[in-house]
Amino acid sequence: MSDVSNTVVEGQQHLVSGTNPPGSNLADLVFKYLTALFATGVLLLVVLMGYEMYRGAEVAIEKFGWKFFAESNWDPVLEEYGALPFVYGTLVSSFLALVIALPLSIGVAVFLSEIAPSWFERPLSFLVELLAGIPSIIYGLWGIFVLVPWIRTTVEPFLSDNLGFLPFFRGAPYGFGMLSAGIILSIMVLPIITSISRDVLKAVPRSQREAALAIGATKWETIRIILSDARSGIFGATLLGLGRAIGETMAVTMVIGNRPSISLSLFDPGYTMASVLANEFTEATSEMYVSALIYVALLLFAITIIINMFARILVWSVTKKPA
Repeated sequence: MSDVSNTVVEGQQHLVSGTNPPGSNLADLVFKYLTALFATGVLLLVVLMGYEMYRGAEVAIEKFGWKFFAESNWDPVLEEYGALPFVYGTLVSSFLALVIALPLSIGVAVFLSEIAPSWFERPLSFLVELLAGIPSIIYGLWGIFVLVPWIRTTVEPFLSDNLGFLPFFRGAPYGFGMLSAGIILSIMVLPIITSISRDVLKAVPRSQREAALAIGATKWETIRIILSDARSGIFGATLLGLGRAIGETMAVTMVIGNRPSISLSLFDPGYTMASVLANEFTEATSEMYVSALIYVALLLFAITIIINMFARILVWSVTKKPA
């Protein structure tokens, strides 16, 4: 018995110190270092992608430098390139998508986490998350044949007649433009923001709800308290949705109009960084043309990585709080 006790004590000491006991299973060591290799491989893959894009964009970087993102002229014939219209189109379409999707997403998340009965919450949550699994090409086709005609014949004439005094709602009703891109992006980011916000709200300790109700707070006042506690996580979910909107390609390419111009009107066609890569990479015949497109891709890659890292940190800070 004393030998067994000594063995147990030695094993506990090794667990506390983080070292392997003598004669430990070789499979454990193999598994430990193999998983560490996989994790390191993912990090190295991201670094390698960034490095290869930098190498591909080196010609454009040397010629244009940072002014590449401040110039609006995109002329492959004269080899003059400026990415400002693409940056502008990406920011405007993504911001418009968040303006539309954020209130809806928070409302659905609050309903699922605080109001809906359990028998209704599960199927509704499944349907919301199902939207995230639909391929973007399907959204694009739906946008071309359903959304764009409806916007051209109904939405844009209505906005022009009633809000035409604003520069955002002036111009010809093309249907294809920034407004269509913003609406279709809002549908695509809605399930992401909703599902993460719901998890963040559920992570708020139950004692917060009970304490609010115990002092006489109404259901709405209790929800306001919960939203206040979860605001950083909801902000992180919003940033994750923003990252999806910035990187979306096919659906936006099919409805935004693909014209490298900067206009305040949401009716006018535009361009995004992702859509210019999808549209023009096969047409790039010169070294400078290819390098300029890779320079755009490098900026898109960097923005997406930064946004997603920051968002994940915010969401993790809320969901990992002890209940």
